[in-house]
Amino acid sequence: MYDIFSLPLIRFPDGFLWGSATAGHQIEGDNTHSQAWHKEQAPEFYAADPERTVRAPSGKACDHYRLYREDVDLIAALGHQAYRMSIEWSRIEPLEGQWDHTAAAHYLDLLERLVQKGIRVFVTLHHFTHPRWFDQLGGFGKADNRRYFERYLTFLLPKITPFVSGWTVINEFNQLGGLTAGPAIAPLKFNMLRAHALGYHLIKQYSAAPVSSAHAFIHWFPRRFHDTLDRRMADFADFTTNEFFFHALRTGELVYPGVDAEYAPEVKGALDCWAINYYTRHMVDARLARLDGPRFRHKQLRMIPMHFYLEEMYPEGLIANLERLRDYPVYITENGCAADDDRFRIVYLALHLSALHEAMERGVDVRGYFYWSLMDNYEWTTFIPRFGLVAVDFRTFRRTPKPSAFFYREVIENNGFSGETARRYLEALPTLSPQTV
Repeated sequence: MYDIFSLPLIRFPDGFLWGSATAGHQIEGDNTHSQAWHKEQAPEFYAADPERTVRAPSGKACDHYRLYREDVDLIAALGHQAYRMSIEWSRIEPLEGQWDHTAAAHYLDLLERLVQKGIRVFVTLHHFTHPRWFDQLGGFGKADNRRYFERYLTFLLPKITPFVSGWTVINEFNQLGGLTAGPAIAPLKFNMLRAHALGYHLIKQYSAAPVSSAHAFIHWFPRRFHDTLDRRMADFADFTTNEFFFHALRTGELVYPGVDAEYAPEVKGALDCWAINYYTRHMVDARLARLDGPRFRHKQLRMIPMHFYLEEMYPEGLIANLERLRDYPVYITENGCAADDDRFRIVYLALHLSALHEAMERGVDVRGYFYWSLMDNYEWTTFIPRFGLVAVDFRTFRRTPKPSAFFYREVIENNGFSGETARRYLEALPTLSPQTV
């Protein structure tokens, strides 16, 4: 890992785009017509947490659907040049074939306000959630159901295109089913690839802005680096979550273990850039039933209860992964840290931006970076993880920018930073108390 304080002055190219990202269901609240909302109400949702100390329904989330005007002002005040957001299909088409024009007008007002502030908007059309009626029909698991997605996009795209500077058709469908799901998940992944291609070609009828689907770039790392079995299983994990996606978009060939390959000509070349979500590495132990668990834990990094996802910082994985993507421009559409102590977030940002700059020096054409997330939000089953540059009081919904938000604003203003920049912000924060070590 890099020595953060010795980092030299780093400058990014002119025109490099800086922003933050969110997803509708995680911040808007009251997304009552979505399949996710209804799953959160079911008793089985709490089966793994019967005392409800961790799991919670999304409820009001960050109440962004009501407070979006203030949030636009906040994004602008923090100096963000771009903002990645999702539009909730379940609000636009709450019942099959019935359009909610008030909801459409809401999103149009949000988009227009962002553009008026000089913020470039990157829209995600499907970020894990969709209408409950679509889910009850089988969702993307049925090939014929893509016609409903097409109808939705045909309704939405002409309205929002004038405000959109970049598109994500679908978010992270490469992770569907997890690592050990087996060949039964292949039809769904193939259907999602075809849905992505459908969205890509529809968007290109209306927009010249870059289009992709956000890829969860998981860095699989053999727990015993020189162990043959761990290395082979890491390669297998990489293929089922990463390479099948890249290969399909480059060639049109849909290949997944345990099923016959298919060829989908509409998928070949259905992207203008790679949209990459990267957080940390996952250790692979070939001797465990679950290849990806338990994850590597470094005692010195477990100084506070994080409760979620990030056990270490591994910026080197960002370099290694991006070097595989030299054929198209790249946008980092998600990268972030869940931590209660904001010093972790500042360190995480500095290390990963340094790694990103190194990947660019090695020839990767990275055009922009979106931190996840603009604000603390609902993380699909819980409110405990705090990813945000902005703290949210989930009782009052008051927003309070953290020191990392101002560190990031300075990075944006200078189009770069140095180790001394990070030092100033870190030294201004209190040290950890003995109780948290």
